[in-house]
Amino acid sequence: QTFRAAKIVNGLLNLSRSGGSNPEETAPVDLNAVINDVLSLLEPQLVASKVKVRRELCPSPALVGGIEHKLQQVFLNLFLNARDAMPKGGWLSVETRLNDGHVLAEVADTGSGIPSEHLSRIYDPFFTTKLIGKGTGLGLSITYGIVREHEGTLTCQSAVGQGTRFMVSLPASIAAERPKRAVGPRD
Repeated sequence: QTFRAAKIVNGLLNLSRSGGSNPEETAPVDLNAVINDVLSLLEPQLVASKVKVRRELCPSPALVGGIEHKLQQVFLNLFLNARDAMPKGGWLSVETRLNDGHVLAEVADTGSGIPSEHLSRIYDPFFTTKLIGKGTGLGLSITYGIVREHEGTLTCQSAVGQGTRFMVSLPASIAAERPKRAVGPRD
């Protein structure tokens, strides 16, 4: 678990160092593995916050073309926001599925929900409803940017007092759709 935590922290440091002028190489990334790694990292915090986790991850690898540490940042931000929305505990549900050339990941919580007047601003940089010192208002803005960088979409449904659901849709990796051919001499 320490190795996984160090890997994620190093990825986050790389994210903060990359200014966007040096595009990184994408590779097939299993979103199920990303989600499991981030949940393992956050497990002590979630347990301490009385947040229970329900996972329904698709049985096959959920491969997308991407940059692993940036995708880790997406789910880290979504999971931390869910935890913060449930100060008395609750349920964090994570689901992945393959659908029509895309990998869909849903992150839902049973927290306080987002008021409708705030929904249109949640991806704006520095927009936050958290107390001073509790949040920068950058998490969802960064998350949105990373998802767009990966040619995906990020949508949100929320109801005050019922919770929030974020849906991440990313194009499935070509490696997941096409078996590799053997390279060698031809007859």
